[in-house]
Amino acid sequence: MAPTHVLRCCQRGLAWIPVIFIALVVCWSYYAYVVELCLFTIPSTIEKVIYLTVFHVSFIMFVWSYWKAIFTRPATPSKEFCLPKSEKEQYEKEQRPETQQEILKRVATSLPLYTRTGAGAIRYCDRCQVIKPDRCHHCSACDMCVLKMDHHCPWVNNCVGFSNYKYFILFLTYSLVYCLFIAASVLQYFIKFWTNDLPESHAKFHVLFLFFVAAMFCISILSLFTYHLWLVGKNRSTIEAFRAPVFRNGPDKNGFSLGFSKNIAQVFGDQKKYWLLPVFTSQGDGFSFPTRLVTIDPEQPTECLQPAGLDKGAVEGSAEQTTPLSESQNHLLGNAFHIEEDHKETDVLKSDESEAITISIESES
Repeated sequence: MAPTHVLRCCQRGLAWIPVIFIALVVCWSYYAYVVELCLFTIPSTIEKVIYLTVFHVSFIMFVWSYWKAIFTRPATPSKEFCLPKSEKEQYEKEQRPETQQEILKRVATSLPLYTRTGAGAIRYCDRCQVIKPDRCHHCSACDMCVLKMDHHCPWVNNCVGFSNYKYFILFLTYSLVYCLFIAASVLQYFIKFWTNDLPESHAKFHVLFLFFVAAMFCISILSLFTYHLWLVGKNRSTIEAFRAPVFRNGPDKNGFSLGFSKNIAQVFGDQKKYWLLPVFTSQGDGFSFPTRLVTIDPEQPTECLQPAGLDKGAVEGSAEQTTPLSESQNHLLGNAFHIEEDHKETDVLKSDESEAITISIESES
């Protein structure tokens, strides 16, 4: 028991090495830019003021978002997703998977669940002993189930999920802005030092190395930033991009996509004035998410409609009823319902009128 505890503590300590490395690089970049470049190298006072102002704005936003991404605790399932005491005892005593699934299904009837395992079973975490909400996954590094888990990031030593995904996106955004600004403003002095147009000084090493480091980080961050922007636009997590979520009617990689604008609002919220601030504005509670009413991409409305979350038999016309939509689904997708209902009412009126006319003609004849 003791060696395992010591090993776990060592792993947690080593996990902070990437974060410490980033912190040291940022601290050095601050010194190199402010002191060596702006104070000792740039001759123009106006240029110094402009560079220092923009630099400190990007630096503050970068550090703020990075701090929030690191120290925001991942959200976990609430107690309502835990098995009641009696069902939990039955589940632990039962050896047959079929019977265990029956127990989970009874408990899950009152929960907002739309996704299943690949075999169509209720998703249950034996480690945390909870029924997994939609988009929730167990993180082996954090040893917990994380709501809307995206991935475990070693650079923030934290699990990126529902509670801090916006902070992670902003961290990538401001780190990219930070590196781009440093590389662009240092470039002319990098060239002057490289061509010996400026006299030799202790600032030369810092300026040359500062440009190389900023350019290197900029290239590496750009690819990751672009990828996560694409994920936000599709309303997918990194896990869902590699393994599509499974609904009752089968896997659907676009199952949670509501259209580009609504997908953005899911992460950044409705109020655009808060989008660029590392404050929590994401929609929902992390336990349930609005799903698409169609199995196709909503940005391609030429295909036929099919309700999401329905069994295949129900789609083909069976009388089996489905679970009603949650309030968040009705709020986001209510307009689509009203439009569809209006068309249906119009068709019914037209058919009733035609039947009435046919009956009156036949009676007269």
